[in-house]
Amino acid sequence: MLELHLLRSKPDEIRQGLITRNHKSDRDLVGEAIKLDDQRKAIQTELDVILSQVNKRSGEIGDLYKNGQKEEANALRASVGAIKEEAKVLEEKSKEIRSALDSLLLEIPNLPHPTVPPGASDADNELVKDRSDPLPQLPDSAKPHWELGTDYGILDFALGVKITGAGFPVFRGKGAQLQRALINFFLSEAHQAGYEEIQTPLLVNADSARATGQLPDKEGQMYHVEKDNLYLIPTAEVPITNVLRNVTVDLETLPLKMTGYTPCFRREAGSYGADVKGLNRVHQFDKVEIVQVVHPTHSYTVLDEMVAHVETLLQKLELPYRILRLCGGDLGFTSALTYDFEVYSAAQKKWLEVSSVSNFETFQSNRLNLKFKENGKKPVLAHTLNGSALALARIVASILENNQTSTGIKIPKVLQQYTGFAEIN
Repeated sequence: MLELHLLRSKPDEIRQGLITRNHKSDRDLVGEAIKLDDQRKAIQTELDVILSQVNKRSGEIGDLYKNGQKEEANALRASVGAIKEEAKVLEEKSKEIRSALDSLLLEIPNLPHPTVPPGASDADNELVKDRSDPLPQLPDSAKPHWELGTDYGILDFALGVKITGAGFPVFRGKGAQLQRALINFFLSEAHQAGYEEIQTPLLVNADSARATGQLPDKEGQMYHVEKDNLYLIPTAEVPITNVLRNVTVDLETLPLKMTGYTPCFRREAGSYGADVKGLNRVHQFDKVEIVQVVHPTHSYTVLDEMVAHVETLLQKLELPYRILRLCGGDLGFTSALTYDFEVYSAAQKKWLEVSSVSNFETFQSNRLNLKFKENGKKPVLAHTLNGSALALARIVASILENNQTSTGIKIPKVLQQYTGFAEIN
């Protein structure tokens, strides 16, 4: 959530940011927010005057009683009662305006960083780095991962449909071992990079989902347990970042670096066609997430470090990849700047997104009430960042397709210590 002082001090910049994002609205959200805040401030000023009168007259009532002026004291007491009733009306009105303002602020996305390129969709994303030369050369008989999974008995989509429904694949045998190997590899690399591993619940309450920006923006994409009003997590970012909700940390503890593995659940409503075949787009997938909480002056240096961390993982897996800077129209609601990683799927001859690494600046921490304090100064909002390091489903798809041979599927060398085997055959 954007800070109110930004809306008031940089209204035109915020409006331009909405244009950069291709944010569609027939309302002036910035102007409405400022107007509501003005109303809130005016009521608070009026309320402060009234409460001051109450305090002053309450003291006078005591003096009158002491001096034996009971009649005058009772009259003044009655007037104070009337003023208090007026104050209650103003307090209720202030609450209503504050609630309307908070709801409106939840509709306004983060301000894009100046380096975010203009554009309407992922077609306009900016290519930052391309490490796909040479691309894997496969024979004409090469198969996509969903056929390979069936041939080698490591992926069963039909069984997933039987147990749950479409988009819930079953991994078997060496397929399940490959999944576990990737998770262990990613967690091990994060540990070596200084991240604290955290195991979190897979369901969160509405406050947690709202604090990291999933609500109300992504409500339609989340699985909701209505009876308990809990949400299945779409990413470990949600519970991990909420570890620090309503927390003020000491400057000396920054940066805070956390990582965690979780299954992730996304409804992905409205997804059809070739893009959803196999593991390309599923409703449940495994992912290792990295999260940092940092001093505002360091956050973009840290963003570069996190991008480098994800890049190293792909290099070690020997997968062709490219890095994109997301344009305004493709930028996530909460992000100020995002880099996407894509790996090349040789059998499908297409790029698959496997990671997003983002800086949220104070957008999340403002919702989280996550601050740091320094040398007795007033606590200020920290910056939060997160990245997928990595999402497994499409990584598995690319490993299977790119490493297929006439005798089996080769396992990247870096994973063999985790799988215990060098080939699926």
